Amino acid sequence: MCVALLSQLTLQAQKADTPKWRDSLAVLNKQIATQPWSTDLHLRKAAVNLELQQWQYAIDEYGLVLQHQVHNPAALFYRAYAATHLRHYEAARHDLETLLSVFPTHMEARLSLAYVLQRMGRQSEALDELNMVVEMQPDSALTYVARASLEREMNQLEAALYDWQQAVRLEPMNSDYVVSEVELLLHLGRKAEALRVLDEAAERGIPRGLLLEWRRKIKN
Repeated sequence: MCVALLSQLTLQAQKADTPKWRDSLAVLNKQIATQPWSTDLHLRKAAVNLELQQWQYAIDEYGLVLQHQVHNPAALFYRAYAATHLRHYEAARHDLETLLSVFPTHMEARLSLAYVLQRMGRQSEALDELNMVVEMQPDSALTYVARASLEREMNQLEAALYDWQQAVRLEPMNSDYVVSEVELLLHLGRKAEALRVLDEAAERGIPRGLLLEWRRKIKN
């Protein structure tokens, strides 16, 4: 989930800046020609490859870095990120697990590993990773959101509801989280509880217009 979100934001941001990134790539290629073993230059070039959606080129650049620094965290994480875009999930999993063996509290890597495991059809293993993330970051709404999404996919509805409630508790003005909680309550047939959640959200200051559609659904 988090990797997908990061991907969407990256693609939106880069469209207007493609000429700038291509110019940067040309400059970096010239610098690498004179300093072929510079880890910093290869990392910078790989970052530009990512911005240009040149996934395989980025993977190759990170591979060069990892030949010299086998546990470089940026190279491992972003090579996995690029591999995920190419749906090379086993390769992405290997890099993320290697990174986590050295930096076990790397939350972004663990969230990304959970996403990769989901795509591989290993939901139980993905849930184990997300449980660890929640333990590591119990005050992060994002961790509960990630786990709730997977629990919903696994039909663990009460567990998913608890996690949406925790996300709302931590970010009470996030209307998307409120809507997700309400949607799940309606799915469970708990209309009165869903209405109470909407009323409480409005009392906190969330505009009623953002939640009007869900009030209509409750009444229908």
